[in-house]
Amino acid sequence: MAEPVPVYKKQYKIELGDIDFQKKLKISALFNYFQDIASLHAENLGVGIDSLINDYGVTWVLTRIRVDMERLPELGEDIIIETWPQHPGRLEFDRDFLVRDASGNVLARAASTWVIMDIAAREIKKTETIPTHYPYKPLSRAIECRLGRFRAFGAPEIAYQRVIGYSDVDINEHLNSSKYIDFIMDCFSLEEHRRYGIKSLEISYLNEALPGDRLTMYKDLAASRDGLVYIEGCSQDNTRVFKAQLSIRPASQS
Repeated sequence: MAEPVPVYKKQYKIELGDIDFQKKLKISALFNYFQDIASLHAENLGVGIDSLINDYGVTWVLTRIRVDMERLPELGEDIIIETWPQHPGRLEFDRDFLVRDASGNVLARAASTWVIMDIAAREIKKTETIPTHYPYKPLSRAIECRLGRFRAFGAPEIAYQRVIGYSDVDINEHLNSSKYIDFIMDCFSLEEHRRYGIKSLEISYLNEALPGDRLTMYKDLAASRDGLVYIEGCSQDNTRVFKAQLSIRPASQS
């Protein structure tokens, strides 16, 4: 087993399947990268997904994340992502990310919160359930913020509905965290994507979305003149599954 490292780095090449119609990295693909490198680092630290499932009956679940973007890389670019954990709290594990281009320029920063969920009971467990005696490096946060402190600005209106299917779920048999980002981006037309880019995106995952669930997507544009858009998704029984806030800017500034 490799020596545990406090900061984990990996290079990614932007491939054809990771870009949108403008040849820029899809934010959902960036979230997939984050999942990948977080999983690799957890394994390096002795708390990988297989170990958690086999030894403790729990699994990692992302609950909140904010990503601030300077620029989205394009097709063919090489990027380097680095990630590191913070000291765990009673129930939550915080993890940060930095994304750099080949010249070392910061393209994006992210701050995230994770929990461990009992697979059988579908309940959150205390962080002390798993070993956390791995090396830490006293790094500052990638983003200094308190996650989840946002709400709708006005009265959100229905954007569209979507039924969760096979291609949407992950190893935990619920809607994959990156798929939410695709659902959010589908709230906007191609023309809107041409005109505006994403400066920042924050999402809170509030409840599980399972195969067969029908999600209704709501969009609130009350603060769009200030560059802010609120989006949430609710299941068929009106349970709020997630909420998200986007900071947008003209595409020429992205």
